[in-house]
Amino acid sequence: MGAVGIRPCAFWCGYSGPARWNFTEGPTTLGLVPPEYRAQRVLDLKAGADFARKIGVPAIITHCGFIPENLTDPLYRDVVKAIGEVAEHCAGLGVQFWFETGQETPVVLLRVIEEVGTGNFGINLDPANLLMYGKGNPVDALDVFGKYVRNLHVKDGVSPSNGRDLGREVQVGTGKVDFPRLIQGLKALGFDGEMVIEREIREGDEQNRDIRQTVANLERWWRSC
Repeated sequence: MGAVGIRPCAFWCGYSGPARWNFTEGPTTLGLVPPEYRAQRVLDLKAGADFARKIGVPAIITHCGFIPENLTDPLYRDVVKAIGEVAEHCAGLGVQFWFETGQETPVVLLRVIEEVGTGNFGINLDPANLLMYGKGNPVDALDVFGKYVRNLHVKDGVSPSNGRDLGREVQVGTGKVDFPRLIQGLKALGFDGEMVIEREIREGDEQNRDIRQTVANLERWWRSC
């Protein structure tokens, strides 16, 4: 790591079984929410934490799924218990557990962090995901969970245009994420984490161009705040 000047900031930890990144199948396939996959996925995430400790990175990141907003939902308590089991395992290793934003509203993430209370939680803020899943405005979300933001996915997107399909990812700076205001808000909170550029398209030349333009935009936005 030192020889090439690259420092891994976290380990993004997936899990076994199906994962459908949409509104129709997502609630029954993603994260620790589906009961039929939960026990194995707790083991998968614990193994991920073991690996993170082994390679010397400070945290695992994952999507926990469509955590119910309704506190009386029969799924809610068991999901929180499973998250707590993983978080406690991480804490025993000296590893943090970071939620990547996406399927949950900001207040749900805050509630889970407070209820579990292991002290090793953080948030990997993906502002595009909040918009694409219709879960919130990323700038306003800082008022809810800003103190827990540990690093940032620099990704842009637009809100859903109908009730069945996710919003679209777009080139950073052309979507609905107000990056100048978001960066200003993070700086006001004392944010000193990583900014990880994501451009999830297959075309290599276009992806490279977009990433280079994003680097230039980030430098400009950071200086102007």
